[in-house]
Amino acid sequence: MEFEGYLRFILALIFVIALIGALAMVAQRFGFGYRTGSRDRHGRRLSVVEVMPVDGRRRLVLFKRDQTEYLVLLGATTDLLIDGGATRPGGTFADHLPVPPPKDKAS
Repeated sequence: MEFEGYLRFILALIFVIALIGALAMVAQRFGFGYRTGSRDRHGRRLSVVEVMPVDGRRRLVLFKRDQTEYLVLLGATTDLLIDGGATRPGGTFADHLPVPPPKDKAS
């Protein structure tokens, strides 16, 4: 292959990578993929606070409705409510997780 062939290949590769990136940005803009919710815009009562992928098929989603947060494990075929949503006057879900007692150090 001559230099012209290599140059053509490199330019085509750059074009395809740029096209994939542009399509990914458009897909994210129109609601595909992991996006966070409304964050109290437009007076909405329901929002997605945080999304964390667990593995290829499952993800943890923290929803907020009014002043109540719900932690849900979303899977390919099943959904599981992990935290039923006690009223949280302030802070986030992580602020209200139980803290294990300190371990005793035996000498």
